[in-house]
Amino acid sequence: MPEKSGSMYYNYKNYFSIVLLAVADSNYRFTYIDIGAYGKECDSTIFKESSLWNLMEKNELHIPDLEPINELQDQDFPYVFLGDEAFALTTNLLRPFGGYHLTTTKKVFNYRLSRARRYVECAFGILSNKWRILHRPLNVATDFAVDIVIAACILHNIIREKDGLHYEEHEINELPIMEFEDAVHQANYVRGGRHANEIRNKMKEKINEMKGM
Repeated sequence: MPEKSGSMYYNYKNYFSIVLLAVADSNYRFTYIDIGAYGKECDSTIFKESSLWNLMEKNELHIPDLEPINELQDQDFPYVFLGDEAFALTTNLLRPFGGYHLTTTKKVFNYRLSRARRYVECAFGILSNKWRILHRPLNVATDFAVDIVIAACILHNIIREKDGLHYEEHEINELPIMEFEDAVHQANYVRGGRHANEIRNKMKEKINEMKGM
């Protein structure tokens, strides 16, 4: 809990947090991040206070002009970011239809939109499973926590550029996202349990081998 912050960082899941707003491409790389907003703020508010929104409103993002989706289409369509129901519909931001009583056409649209949005969900999954420090509370000052998340995102992109998509990461990405409390319990168990000792022993053996070369 940040000092003298009151309930500003207290989110709807009943713990303290800062928010990472991000845009990801089809290679699971982050193309934009905004980190440090209060945990109690909603996604739409955070987005409208971000530099990405300001640049979009000023038409300074250099988004390509309208053009047909394919050669069979005559109608021009804008390039868009994809978001969930928390975001407002704009010319360059597409969100799903809201409500429960939708026509078949709207349901199909929402389904296909959600499939496209999986890339950003997968990017977050790969990030958190690669950098296990994100599985537990960061017991540091808020500014330092922001730096840790920024560094993790940068390293994530470097690894994506260098190594691409490996089966191991893909397999991790298919795991269900755990609740925060369960993730904290598992992370703490792995850090101090037999698995952690095995990793340390293997590292020691590797270092000794390198010293003997």
